[in-house]
Amino acid sequence: GAYESGPYDPGPYEPGPYGRGPYEPGLHEPGPYGRERYHGRERYAPVRQGRPPSTSPWPRSLLVPGLLALGAGLLLAGCAASRPSGNARVPEPAKSVDLNRYLGRWYEIARYENRFERDCEGVTAEYTLRSDGLIGVLNTCREHTPGGRARSSEGRAKIVAGSDNAKLRVSFFGPFFFGDYWVLDHADDYAWAIVGEPSGKYLWILHREATPSPAALNDLVRRAGALGYDTSLLRMTRQPPGQGGVQAGG
Repeated sequence: GAYESGPYDPGPYEPGPYGRGPYEPGLHEPGPYGRERYHGRERYAPVRQGRPPSTSPWPRSLLVPGLLALGAGLLLAGCAASRPSGNARVPEPAKSVDLNRYLGRWYEIARYENRFERDCEGVTAEYTLRSDGLIGVLNTCREHTPGGRARSSEGRAKIVAGSDNAKLRVSFFGPFFFGDYWVLDHADDYAWAIVGEPSGKYLWILHREATPSPAALNDLVRRAGALGYDTSLLRMTRQPPGQGGVQAGG
């Protein structure tokens, strides 16, 4: 039967890392800009009409996040299947990555449009080394304009073994690692990076400067094209004027 609307109904939600309401668990999609982590007080699952309350010995506070994680994984598969691919043959990363130099703040210069960055400008990604050996991820976007209200999403990433640090798995929810993050190419001095994932449906161009020169931007678009990406699908990201660059980590 249908779910009964009432005091236990968490209400509808919108996908993306920047939740739309108090009960928003978010919908995971791959890449560095995934879901927002699930915060807040204990929430209750909707009760089916005519079904008695659960008799499970486990508290709802443990059951519900686990079910949401499972549902997010199923939704991920459906969303990835519905997106057009801009690259049918994504190449393996071209270079190894020095993590200490990759850490720090990156400015998003361009991306393939996606649901979890809807209406986002002024996007930044900041990577830090955590005490447990994982990579801390903090993504921030500005709503609608480069000076709009800031929204942030915090997650973590782990290195894929045998990838020379060029492949990571990123999670923004629970203990699971869902999203692929491939550093397909980067500058020798880590001034820029081109990030994708194996389906070819997501692409990001990152830079240490918020507003690189037109010549530098054109070169990065050309490089993305040389990797096999349809550059006509790129959506340029506006950054706040006068925003300075940030040195690479390490």
